[in-house]
Amino acid sequence: MDTAFARYRRLASFALRVLATAPAIPLSAAEAASDNWPQFRGSNASGLAAGAKPPVKFGPAENVAWSIDVPWSPSSPAIWGERIFLTTFRHGELETRCHGRDDGKLSWARGVKAGEVEEFHRSDGSPAASTPATDGQHVVSYFGSFGLICFDVEGKELWRYPLPVALSGGKYGSGTSPIIIGNTVVLNRDQDRYSSLLAVDVHTGKKRWEVPRVEASGSFGSPTHWRNEGVDEVVLASSAQLKGYDLKTGAERWVITSVSGLVCTTAIVADGMLFFGAWSPGQADAPREPWPEFLKKNDKNGDGVVTFDEMNPARRDYVRGLDKDRDNKLTEADWTIMAANAARSQNLLIAVRSGGRGDITETHVAWKYRKGLPYVPSPLHYDGRIYLVKDGGLMSSIDAKTGEPYYAQERLAGGAGNYYAAPVAADGRIYVASLPGKLTVVKAGGDKPEILHQVDFGERILATPAIVGERLYVRTMTKLWAFGR
Repeated sequence: MDTAFARYRRLASFALRVLATAPAIPLSAAEAASDNWPQFRGSNASGLAAGAKPPVKFGPAENVAWSIDVPWSPSSPAIWGERIFLTTFRHGELETRCHGRDDGKLSWARGVKAGEVEEFHRSDGSPAASTPATDGQHVVSYFGSFGLICFDVEGKELWRYPLPVALSGGKYGSGTSPIIIGNTVVLNRDQDRYSSLLAVDVHTGKKRWEVPRVEASGSFGSPTHWRNEGVDEVVLASSAQLKGYDLKTGAERWVITSVSGLVCTTAIVADGMLFFGAWSPGQADAPREPWPEFLKKNDKNGDGVVTFDEMNPARRDYVRGLDKDRDNKLTEADWTIMAANAARSQNLLIAVRSGGRGDITETHVAWKYRKGLPYVPSPLHYDGRIYLVKDGGLMSSIDAKTGEPYYAQERLAGGAGNYYAAPVAADGRIYVASLPGKLTVVKAGGDKPEILHQVDFGERILATPAIVGERLYVRTMTKLWAFGR
């Protein structure tokens, strides 16, 4: 008996040592997302909360567990256990905040001041647009004006990794969010210049590797983790290319060419495959007017260039992204670069098979779909289907195995407007929020979208909702809401 017990103790001790030193790769989306929502769009950006049962009926006056005022930021909640983590920009400080999940009360707030605040879109952006990531021990926030900063869950600063102020694509401000894969923090640093993919140790903040992305001229999507034929990969798209990198070394493993030229969405992994879909003005959907026509409309003083004060104020923040040399004016050279990028890009949704190396554009793309593609909201994979939500409240549902649509660009009644928040799903329902502030609950499946509930919050929604247990968390322009029991 004593000998058997001693052998058991030695075996248990050995197992614990193995677990302690093994790479801590996260649970699958189905296993982890019901208990926590650890990053942008939950577990591995899936948008799924398996096993969760959020409410169907809710609103500012219905099924409210609590609501609190929070400073404005388009970043989404990250949730672990009884804590909710947010980023904000308040009183000139870039802030990471922790709220109690039970009542929403502020537990702690830690701010840092940047020497220079990055350029950002004045109506839709913020210097604190990135969603924090957590593994239950670390809380990692990214600010384009500062870099990475990590706290423990009690608010003690553990490390910081300063970075130069981001020269964001289109001068819209940073939109990407960090992710944690095991012991590694991965960050997309695609920008107008000096683009790269960065990995640091989550415990120490020391750089593991950084690889240049010379083809990338700015993107807003977040990296994705893909276990591809036994190899842990980081997947990221930008400037008409989708690439997979080795998580251990940063080495590029494969590339797919001719995807969207300007990427706001994040890839998703399901059933061993990778899915990526995005739209941007370009070759397939919205070719821009020729330079002479644009010049004739906007060159008020006839000097052959267009300065931003010559343009309609409503368009300035969007068109300034074409200023590739950042000299605060648009020239024919800027226009030529834009046209070349549009010519090599394609707006489509693709399904990628595992196992590819090198250029896999012609060998590992299982199918392509070209209609109803989203500009900002990432696609959702749920119960064997891909769901897309496009500006105007147009929803599509595609068979994930074949790429054939169950329905395409069906209009959500009452859901007009642009969409920035990505769709999320649980318990047979899909939750989609429009920029004007309407949140629509759609029944999953079927040959058209069946609306189960719709509520108007009366103010804009840019942040993607979060789902944990029996609660739905929604961040609007001024508040954080918790709905359900």
